[in-house]
Amino acid sequence: MANKPARPAHEGVVLRVEQLTPHMVRVVIGGEALTDFEAGEFSDHYIKVLFPQDGVDYPEPFDMGVIRETLPRAVWPVVRTYTVRKWLPEIGEMWVDFVVHGDEGIAGPWARGARPGDRFRFIGPGGAYLPSAESGWHLLAGDESAIPAIAASMERMPEDAIARVFIEVSGPDEEQKIETAGHAEIVWLHRGARPVGELLVAAIRELEFPEGRAQAFVHGEAGFVRDLRRHLRLERGLTLDQLSISGYWRRGMNEDGWQSSKREWNEQVEREQEQPAAA
Repeated sequence: MANKPARPAHEGVVLRVEQLTPHMVRVVIGGEALTDFEAGEFSDHYIKVLFPQDGVDYPEPFDMGVIRETLPRAVWPVVRTYTVRKWLPEIGEMWVDFVVHGDEGIAGPWARGARPGDRFRFIGPGGAYLPSAESGWHLLAGDESAIPAIAASMERMPEDAIARVFIEVSGPDEEQKIETAGHAEIVWLHRGARPVGELLVAAIRELEFPEGRAQAFVHGEAGFVRDLRRHLRLERGLTLDQLSISGYWRRGMNEDGWQSSKREWNEQVEREQEQPAAA
């Protein structure tokens, strides 16, 4: 996901804020700026949320291309990527779910303190994945950061589709209800003090795959995503067209650092996966 938007931003307003779990906050966005917003082709639509820096006067309309041309990098808005949990065009509402860990980061604290009427600037959407009715079954796996996309995808799952879903969270109080028309087995994994993704990797390695051609959606922390990509490609034999798989974030990095190194990381992963799996 390129982090270089260069067109005028949508500017919505916060309608309401909902505490979904101890560490997940939903911010519902509306406003006239959403009248030309379009989403629905994919179930993993994402937007680039723009967080202006305090004390900086930005040109109007709020255009990142103009801002980059006219202002020093140090004062550019902070950009963070978030999934569109749900888009309701009939009433002009967009739901965006934020993982919040205290005062860490930019977006989480903003979401925790958001109030009705607050401005919400963003660019997008992008997206690429939608559960296919032609697939024999579906595998979805991720950590907290992937819950919005997994939940949105399960709501778009073809009727009677077979799905195996694995979601790793810190503990049972972070579980959410997920609706689907498919035949889904949803497994919540509680990591506790274990490293992020350790339980996910183990669970999918142990999974007995159903019959038929799989379609897989695997997203979250880059380390476990790399491990599962290797497993699915080399040990399970899935081809690239069967996979939607990417690191949303990487331990020890903020999004700026991760986005700047993501291409190199992905190229390294691809080179590694050209090698035979270890015995």
